[in-house]
Amino acid sequence: MTLASIATRTCYSASHLSNVEAGRRTATPDIVLAYARALGEADVRRRDLLAAATIGPIAANELIRNGFTAALAGHRDSTDRWRDRVDQYGRDYMEIGADSLQTRLASDLVVMQQQLDNPAMWATAARALTTYGKTTKDPTEAIGWYDTARVAADRSDDLAVRVWVRGRAAIALAYEGAALPVAQRYADEAIALSDRPSLGRLQALMARAHVAAGRGDTAAAIASDEDAQRVFDHTASPDGEISDAAVPAWRMATFRSMLYARLGLIQPGEQAQTDADRLRPASLTRFATHIELHRALMMAKAGDGPGGLAHARRAWAALPTNRRSQTLGLVLREVEKAARQRR
Repeated sequence: MTLASIATRTCYSASHLSNVEAGRRTATPDIVLAYARALGEADVRRRDLLAAATIGPIAANELIRNGFTAALAGHRDSTDRWRDRVDQYGRDYMEIGADSLQTRLASDLVVMQQQLDNPAMWATAARALTTYGKTTKDPTEAIGWYDTARVAADRSDDLAVRVWVRGRAAIALAYEGAALPVAQRYADEAIALSDRPSLGRLQALMARAHVAAGRGDTAAAIASDEDAQRVFDHTASPDGEISDAAVPAWRMATFRSMLYARLGLIQPGEQAQTDADRLRPASLTRFATHIELHRALMMAKAGDGPGGLAHARRAWAALPTNRRSQTLGLVLREVEKAARQRR
């Protein structure tokens, strides 16, 4: 298929696509998705090379090899198998380091591109892309993947997935205190799509609360938290469920712990921290560090900047390097900023 033919099937000019294929321009997630739709099975090599270009530090050779192997073998996993695999990624995200998960998930995404031939597969891909965004190194890169996940979710016509992708992306950014206008937009989209109680709506409402806290609007933050609590009462995940797609009581308490630490409200913050520590599965040591950083942030907000900063750095140092995450790093920086302001 010629470059001109691809240009006519996408919203990009032939000159722009030529620059992308030559490496002079970045192959953004949106361009990869456009190629996937335009090419179908026509040119696996071209699409896999572009997919590899968006992955960044991951070994492109391995990704291309996996894509070719799957295409040449003609093997296709069922939609149910792909759904189970993405469910497993959601569980793995909670317990293993992002770097290991990113490599495996990127490899599967390259293969999955070749099989987006029904709405259920688009829904599964949307969930996988959202999780992939969480493994990236900075919020700007994550937003590119979240935007691609939103497009994939809309192609699935699955309302629950459309709401969840937006809500999950919104709370991911808002919890980190990153790109608050984008987090607000994702949350507003999720809430506008459906007023039915769901985990997607719950996370969108919690995102709204964190955005309001980041802007210093305590009343709006508390009101959104109360709305989220009402949805949680209808949609809470079972306590023993460990998955990025789940919100059991310990995870809801973790969202609220960060919210009230950010607001500097000690009583509800301490209660949320106690609940999170009491209910959280023992294997999730990374999330125990989240709570310690929240305690540090509350200390700094309450006026003990040096004490809060020291507490945060001890918690960070105690966590093995391969268990640290972008999110924890951003929370640590927020503690450092609060400590400087209290000097």
